[in-house]
Amino acid sequence: MKALVLSGGKGTRLRPITHTMAKQLVPVANEPILGYVFQHLMEAGIKEVGVVVAPETQEDVKRFLKNGGRWGLKIQYILQDKPLGLAHAVKTAQPFLGSSPFVMYLGDNLLAEGIKGYRERFLEEKLDAFLFLKEVENPKAFGVAVLNKKGHITRLIEKPEKPPSNLALVGVYFFSPKIHQAIARIKPSARGELEITDAIQELMNMKGLVKGHILEGWWLDTGKKDDFLAANTTVLDDYIKRDICGQCDSQSQIIGRVRLAKKTKVIGSIIRGPVVIGEGSQIIHSFIGPYTTIGPYSRVIHSVIEHSVLMSHCLVENIARLEDSLIGREAQVIQGENHSKALRLMIGDNAVVEV
Repeated sequence: MKALVLSGGKGTRLRPITHTMAKQLVPVANEPILGYVFQHLMEAGIKEVGVVVAPETQEDVKRFLKNGGRWGLKIQYILQDKPLGLAHAVKTAQPFLGSSPFVMYLGDNLLAEGIKGYRERFLEEKLDAFLFLKEVENPKAFGVAVLNKKGHITRLIEKPEKPPSNLALVGVYFFSPKIHQAIARIKPSARGELEITDAIQELMNMKGLVKGHILEGWWLDTGKKDDFLAANTTVLDDYIKRDICGQCDSQSQIIGRVRLAKKTKVIGSIIRGPVVIGEGSQIIHSFIGPYTTIGPYSRVIHSVIEHSVLMSHCLVENIARLEDSLIGREAQVIQGENHSKALRLMIGDNAVVEV
């Protein structure tokens, strides 16, 4: 079995962050989202991965993944010139996929459970498609599935005005090679894209065996700021254990599950987990509250931060309270005058905000 990882798209909902980096490389708990995807593929025993990339961000993606050696995976990069739909991405990747069954994993999605056990189920039951589903409160925003008592999917609709169920399609799909025939038979949707929901529906019209599985664990789509912060919160909750490798002076307190990387310095500060602080960062006379990630070589001075993500080489200084914020690489948030209100920010790389 092969894997197809989609790492293209423009990431418009995460701008300005995604003006200068691929959305799949935005870090959650100081690990790019794509890193979690590749960890799941490695655990499932996948050996060959096709990575669909966009012209604007392909070099950044290649730089992070390198040759796949970190995960023991062989990578082939597949250029998709324009984001013309998920089914179009599969069509573009057909020379790589050949006659192999494959798992398609959207590179900006996170699953709690991984995919290892589900790979075996897909192969043993000789399915043509196996889809992950999740109950959601706003099914109008997703592709929606109707599932019968035997676990077969009987109907799929993309972003329906009147949803027939609350079961959203999650961004991970298993397919047999028969999906290529289905894609060849569909036409672009009203928005000009080849929709994967249309292809799966056509697969069912061709008497293909399509089943779904309702996830009990969390699924996170990191397309927007609030979704991204929710992903950071969830990963910190589930994955982070106390690991203090940096320096902490006698005037400081580190409380709970805090990962403090090497070469970090904590001076006269309180850090209350779950928190991750990257290598070489400095926390000086500050409070770092729960569900915060601070990237490598950042500095926080005389400030309070909670429920936020700072990327690498950031500076936050003299800020009374920064919360629910996403701060890009090498950005600065500085107080110029007395300012006691809480700030909620989303700023891109190299930005400077003075309050």
